[in-house]
Amino acid sequence: MTRHTVVIVDDHAMFRAGVRAELGDAVEVLAEAADVDQAVAAVLAGQPEVVLLDVHLPGGGGGEVIRRTAGKAAQTRFLALSVSDAAEDVIGTIRAGARGYVTKTITGTELVDAIDRVAAGDAVFSPRLAGFVLDAFAGTIEVAAVDEDLDRLTEREREVMRLIARGYSYKEVAGELFISIKTVETHMGSVLRKLQLSSRHELTRWASERRLL
Repeated sequence: MTRHTVVIVDDHAMFRAGVRAELGDAVEVLAEAADVDQAVAAVLAGQPEVVLLDVHLPGGGGGEVIRRTAGKAAQTRFLALSVSDAAEDVIGTIRAGARGYVTKTITGTELVDAIDRVAAGDAVFSPRLAGFVLDAFAGTIEVAAVDEDLDRLTEREREVMRLIARGYSYKEVAGELFISIKTVETHMGSVLRKLQLSSRHELTRWASERRLL
């Protein structure tokens, strides 16, 4: 059985090492990358069959990798592998051109199967995430409106917004993102101003209505 060629893209070295260990000899890992520029270079140089792609990356995010390699790696397919299960991340990544989206709770065996299926041309999603994509195409989720709102926020502001909306305290957000509480407060103020909201209660309702939690 031919092993599929893979590039692993994630900004955390320990996670990349863990994925490589989980995959073992089931695939041939051509390269690893930690940011958008490295990922684009690895994809263009190696022309892998499948790229395991984190959604949030230094330099522009997973979607930017797909856009910058479009038409230059014809046989390469992208499978998002992310800790995020937020609707806008799933839909945005699929719209950019990914063939699937699975979360980092996936087992090694399941990931190998997902790689096989994506390499064969199938679309692969974690069960809950498939619903987001179906809802988007059915018009249940107002994708354009969500995109327009989120475009006002930086990537860090989106991370802070989602955690605060989920009920995290400023201290917990600071610990989760490795930033100071003061920085969290600054980002939160910017989020509320850009979205024209006045409290974290309104933010939670706003995020819930848009399926961002």
